[in-house]
Amino acid sequence: MWHPYTRCSTLTEEPPPLIVRGEGIHLFDADGRRFVDAISSWWCCALGHGHPQIIAAIEKQARELQHSILGNLSHPRAVELAAQLAALMPTPDRHVLFASDGASAVEQALKIALQYRHNLGQPQRTRFAALRGAYHGDTLGAVSVGFVEEFHRVYRPLLTPAVTLPLPDTTADFEPARAILDAHAAELTAVIVEPLCLGAAGMRMYPAAWLAELAAWCRANDVLLIVDEIAMGFGRTGKMFAFERAGVDPDIVCVGKALSAGYLPISATIVRDSIYQTFSDRPEDRTFQHGHTFCGNPIAAAAALATLRVFAEEHLVTQAAEQGRRLAAALAPMVGLPQVKEVRCLGLIGAVELQPDDPLRSRRVRKILFDRGVLLRPLGNVVYLLPPLTITASELDALAAEFAAAIRAAR
Repeated sequence: MWHPYTRCSTLTEEPPPLIVRGEGIHLFDADGRRFVDAISSWWCCALGHGHPQIIAAIEKQARELQHSILGNLSHPRAVELAAQLAALMPTPDRHVLFASDGASAVEQALKIALQYRHNLGQPQRTRFAALRGAYHGDTLGAVSVGFVEEFHRVYRPLLTPAVTLPLPDTTADFEPARAILDAHAAELTAVIVEPLCLGAAGMRMYPAAWLAELAAWCRANDVLLIVDEIAMGFGRTGKMFAFERAGVDPDIVCVGKALSAGYLPISATIVRDSIYQTFSDRPEDRTFQHGHTFCGNPIAAAAALATLRVFAEEHLVTQAAEQGRRLAAALAPMVGLPQVKEVRCLGLIGAVELQPDDPLRSRRVRKILFDRGVLLRPLGNVVYLLPPLTITASELDALAAEFAAAIRAAR
């Protein structure tokens, strides 16, 4: 097996555990060892593992209809899920295009934005703007707007570079970004951002006020705002969607990961109707010639519908906000430690950026935690916790204590 994002040398130096079972916030390997899934299995298992309602929904749907394409056909679960996702937006006048993973949701968002300009007779507006250090997936369009040097430099010849905006600082000063955007306004079709937190960049967080300023600029300059909620959506920041914290109404929203709580691959691109309506085929054919075999798969859609029900019934967004405050309080004592550069928290995300003087320190933290039954993956010199939203207060306290102890031990 070819392991993604994994150095080949580590597979021989430290053979990975073979995970065979999950329950609650825990994963179990073939040797019977139990681990806390401290990063929600790449940020998607928001409800932990083995949730009975989602399992029941998958089993029921599998007996009824396993797959049916959405090209000139439909099925009930996709119809229901599209309606529910549209209803979660600030304004429900939306159409939903499904895909199977986050990068594909972003890819089709970019293609929609580009073709939208052609539909309007504005073919000169072909460029996108994005935040420096953002990550939007590994397909070529997504890499063009989310170029990470250490990941993607080999693919540079295949890319169309985006207009790059500086990452906002804590002052929420929008003027540096405004100057760049103003210079390119006539050629921009859209701006794409990870709202409030750049995940793969090391949980880099920025103020909601900056996102609100960006949305206002986009409206004033007829530039679409694409919000990539794939990592931050569905309660992670203490709101259903991170953009709610800024009070904005995006034109296109990309969701994935926690949409099905990690049980099956499904993602979606949620598009304002005023954009969708330009894709008519009369008198001229402007059909969006794009799709995926498994987009809106009935079993995956059933899992997503069950996930949304659990969110509502268990009040998980409110709980995430409360647990986030608990996590922030637990990590506050890390501030000022000689090995710690910064502590950042947003909702149920807690990130500790270590001092760059020792590039191996984050690996030592990971190894200490692994030996103590906690699974995480550092992002460079940033170690972070992003546990399932279903984690209990006592489980969170124990996890935060182990995390802090490992950081102290890895001086």
